Amino acid sequence: MLAGANRTGLKKRDMVTLKLDKPRGVLHSGEAVPDITHARYWPSAALAAFVEHYWTVEWNLSAAVVRETLPHPVVHIVFENGTAKIAGPTTKRFSTTLNGNGRVFGIKFHPGGFRPFIDMPVSIFADRVVDLDEVFGTAAQGLAGKALAHADHRATIAVLEAFLHARKVSPEPTAALMARIAARMAEDRAITRIEQIAQEFAIGLRTLQRQFRDYVGVHPKWVIQRYRLHEAVARIDEGTAGDWTALALELGYADQAHLIRDFKRLVGRTPAQYARQKPRNGGAAKANA
Repeated sequence: MLAGANRTGLKKRDMVTLKLDKPRGVLHSGEAVPDITHARYWPSAALAAFVEHYWTVEWNLSAAVVRETLPHPVVHIVFENGTAKIAGPTTKRFSTTLNGNGRVFGIKFHPGGFRPFIDMPVSIFADRVVDLDEVFGTAAQGLAGKALAHADHRATIAVLEAFLHARKVSPEPTAALMARIAARMAEDRAITRIEQIAQEFAIGLRTLQRQFRDYVGVHPKWVIQRYRLHEAVARIDEGTAGDWTALALELGYADQAHLIRDFKRLVGRTPAQYARQKPRNGGAAKANA
């Protein structure tokens, strides 16, 4: 039985609930918000060590719309049109075109949270999309059809949680450590070098790099850099980032030019261009509508 399960009664967050904080890394397109709905749900307590949240995007569009998101150091399992895919951590922004009517459902794991479910390093999945049954065999066959057969989100999540529970995995100390380290990288803007992480967590640099490749799938330096750009995008979206030099220094860049270079490489636009294209209503999907 997974850690956190309780045979005699419900513990905190045993019931799946809606996640209300604002998603990070969703890029505005410069267009008005179309009829797209994005909702996220906390996992039950028994799976909280592994799963960050469940998510769904639903749309009803008269014309095609391109949606882009920045990469996160995580694995997703994605269900759409009767298929189930493992989407490994991506090192570039993700772009997808939505058209007509549709729905996609996903499981977003914590950094390191997918590793206990498999007997291979997560780096194998970096920048790759793999059929779920290639990894989980017959246990994954028909899962997408069962999950997407339900219109109710919580019913879909119940199917997905049953699948995860059936894997009979237990929390791993290294996976938990990777999640804590990634959270520190995301939350503390003063962390700009992996040496700071190694010192804070009393772990050797080579061990840190090896465990990140094994459990997270990417290099820890890359994670720090991506989270800095997530913060830059969030500041622009909030309207609090007008001074690029000050923002660059705050995020650990040597100067404004380095921030602009990295931002354009990942986002496809300079910070100033991205800020100018921001629509009045935000240009992103309706979150948790």
